Amino acid sequence: MSDTATTELKKRIDTIESGYELFLGYAAKGQPGNPNTGGELRRCIAEMDAALDGLGAFLASLVRERKLEPLAPYDSFFEVLDGDAQRACRALRLVLALPAISSQVIDNLNGSIHLRAVLTGLFLIDEILRPRASEAIPAAMRAGSESRPADPSSES
Repeated sequence: MSDTATTELKKRIDTIESGYELFLGYAAKGQPGNPNTGGELRRCIAEMDAALDGLGAFLASLVRERKLEPLAPYDSFFEVLDGDAQRACRALRLVLALPAISSQVIDNLNGSIHLRAVLTGLFLIDEILRPRASEAIPAAMRAGSESRPADPSSES
């Protein structure tokens, strides 16, 4: 995966995850929903919406860039993830359209199965697309560990 694509994936995940965490804190405050508050919250919702927009196509391009095979399981998963992302965007946009956003509204938004499914799906695909730990180990070290001499003390 290119550095740009890796950075973009990390940015999207961080934006969605940090928004989810901000929502948890806001929900716990018990705010009644004052029209004069929520600037940071509204900015966060807009950023989450942007991070979710086009998520399936973005992930599909990453898989193709890395030449991962077979494509069908990835594409099927991304179709489901993209559907949840689109539904989460609709919920975010609904909340953003409210003149006042209460803690209870945010608590319900945070509990949305679509938002939670996107977040956990992103964690899954991030782990899959991340370079394998063994790829980071120099080949000489891997070769050395595969052909270790027998421990002489274990021979009787």
